[in-house]
Amino acid sequence: MNKYYNNLDNLRKEYFKVLSPVFPEWLLDYIDTPEMQRLSGISMLCGTDYSKIYNYVSFNSVLDHSVGVALIIWNFTKDKKQTLSGLFHDIATPTFKHCIDFMNGDSEHQESTEERTEQIIKSSEKIMSLLSRDRIKVEEISDYHIYPIADNDTPKLSADRFEYTFSNGIFLYDAWDLDEVSKYYNDIVVLKDEEGIDELGFKTPQICKEYLHAILPIFANYDSDNNRTVMQFFADIVKSMNVKGYITIDDLYELSEEDVINRIKNCNDTYIKDSFAKFQNAKFVYGSDIPINNKYCISVKGKKRYIVPLTQNNGKVCRINEIDKTANEEVENYMNLKRSNYTGFDFEFIPYENSINKTLVMKKDNA
Repeated sequence: MNKYYNNLDNLRKEYFKVLSPVFPEWLLDYIDTPEMQRLSGISMLCGTDYSKIYNYVSFNSVLDHSVGVALIIWNFTKDKKQTLSGLFHDIATPTFKHCIDFMNGDSEHQESTEERTEQIIKSSEKIMSLLSRDRIKVEEISDYHIYPIADNDTPKLSADRFEYTFSNGIFLYDAWDLDEVSKYYNDIVVLKDEEGIDELGFKTPQICKEYLHAILPIFANYDSDNNRTVMQFFADIVKSMNVKGYITIDDLYELSEEDVINRIKNCNDTYIKDSFAKFQNAKFVYGSDIPINNKYCISVKGKKRYIVPLTQNNGKVCRINEIDKTANEEVENYMNLKRSNYTGFDFEFIPYENSINKTLVMKKDNA
């Protein structure tokens, strides 16, 4: 095994062993590339771990998530191309992850940053060398959307959604242990969905129902008032840093979150620096039906994340909410959760409103 694997703590190793009892050693060369290792400094938490509003158990990096996705795909397909598509699906993730989608005005779909995936892979001499060695074309691994086991449309179960429900539940929320994860995971098979397309699903309706019950509270965090407000604040801070010339767009794809945080804390713009300090000391988010003056106030929608899994039932395949009344009610209650029209913090911050400064990137590229 290599440095990455050896440096994992025992809980992560055991978790990975659940996802794939045998770790595919050929994958380690790809994990070792600089482009993948950069993701070790990016959190799955989208900036929320820099706020006192949240108190997470530990850290869950985008790199570890990406490896987990790859292991799930490998476990069910034994296909290198699909597995690599899962490993690389977040290779274009910028610092603070989906906060940058918020900055780009893409808070509901959160896909605006994916366009750099193929560019980053093609620009990596090491990745391209490995792909050549394994006789794999870039277009076969640069878009995980083409592989339904790796990714599919909500509310279907894909390796990506499956992994972050597990790892976030274990490492961030302390929502379940490895025995529970093993129970759910070992009940999974590849089924055909309503359109005849491969999808991960459950053999046992009762286990499927229990999984649904366990994940919906976790998913409710992702578009909560707290989450949307923190993510939009980070988007506004980063945008302001860019407008004032303290950071380029390219920096977001090259620096760790710690590096960017240090730039924010040490920038010469007192307004940005002091506003970020107030954010880090804030302990609550307000919600309101109307705009609030003289405070940081936003009105943005988040991405509604959820899963309604397939299950086998008396020789047929169906969604769990189609055969279980309680599961159907839980899904409906989740979909009808009310969010505040306006949210914010109890201090004033008005971000610099100039358009994203593309000239900064150009200057860097021409340096």
